[in-house]
Amino acid sequence: MSDRIKYTNEPIGKIEIVPDFLPSPAELAFRDEGVKVTLALSKKSVEFFKSEASKHHTQYQRMIRRLLDSYVDSQEATLTSGSTRRGIKRHKR
Repeated sequence: MSDRIKYTNEPIGKIEIVPDFLPSPAELAFRDEGVKVTLALSKKSVEFFKSEASKHHTQYQRMIRRLLDSYVDSQEATLTSGSTRRGIKRHKR
């Protein structure tokens, strides 16, 4: 990896703005049924959620769980709204 990156002044291609689908920290602070898993997260992420959780008087793990649930809801809505993506097989839970 000793090669240097060579930048060019080419025009940027098509730009697509993605809507912000992530909930605010306040929306992540409520209780839901869960399954225990072991997961290694970055120190930066854990510190952020701990800080936000203390502001909203809740648990940081609950906020992370709600964030992941929101992501899943968004992806499921995308896949069920006539997505043009091919080759994705979804299994029933």
